[in-house]
Amino acid sequence: MEGSSSISLKRTYRLFVSTWNVGGLLPSDDAELEEWLDIKNGHYDIYILGFQEVVPLNARNVLGPKNRRVLERWSSLIRKSLNKLPSSKLHEGKQKVHPMKEEEEEEKEGGHAQEFECVASKQMVGILVSVWARSDLRRCISHRSIACVGCGVMGCLGNKGSVSIRFLLHETSFCFACCHFASGGKEGDEVKRNTNAMEILSRTTFPSSPPPPLDLPQKITDHDRVFLFGDLNYRISLPNASTRSLMEQNRWSILLQKDQGINQERYDRCELRLSDHRPVRGIFAVDVDVPKSSS
Repeated sequence: MEGSSSISLKRTYRLFVSTWNVGGLLPSDDAELEEWLDIKNGHYDIYILGFQEVVPLNARNVLGPKNRRVLERWSSLIRKSLNKLPSSKLHEGKQKVHPMKEEEEEEKEGGHAQEFECVASKQMVGILVSVWARSDLRRCISHRSIACVGCGVMGCLGNKGSVSIRFLLHETSFCFACCHFASGGKEGDEVKRNTNAMEILSRTTFPSSPPPPLDLPQKITDHDRVFLFGDLNYRISLPNASTRSLMEQNRWSILLQKDQGINQERYDRCELRLSDHRPVRGIFAVDVDVPKSSS
């Protein structure tokens, strides 16, 4: 990034990125998310969680005021699940990031220090994004910003579109664009989804950069690390019987060749059954530039 200080090393962080269409259903107060969030492993530095249809996509929710209860419920459940992990397990094999003196006092909840804290969260109608980081990484995350693009009804409402969150981790810029594209399985419907993608990439703009020496990116693709994920609604361009047969044979390479522009190399699925969709999740190891002064 232009204007950054001399780089002396790279650090590798593990990111948990997941997306889930919850079908307009709100989880109960005692819902358990530990299996989905892979709490037992406890080796992730940052969680990026994207949701679609956190509210039913009816006229009242699309045109009316935002229901804050939805965001608050999901945030509460995520916080509770992530902070169940024992501290010793969380930091097993991790590089220690020492907080600055003024940030040594961690957030408390119920009298206990939180191991994960919310970096940013945003809801636009049914799309919700929530980013959580290890508490000792918070001082390394800066210049958070959020941009929303609606491309649903009339090409502008938020029943379809994206919520994007960007930040710097040390001196490397990240952008996470959680999307919900147009549905439909008829021939030619993929054109609508392609149009959604182009609209999101062209219309998403983050606030202008602060004064030098920083030169922060304003568009999604200008960032150092970009993750575009969500319910993209792309279909496999094969008859249903052929698709199921190839799946049973684990012939994924053929399915990927027939996919309408999507090539996801590694992912798995969690069998949570809140809706008729299942959450899918990917694990990424990312290299981050660290200024010499931080070593």
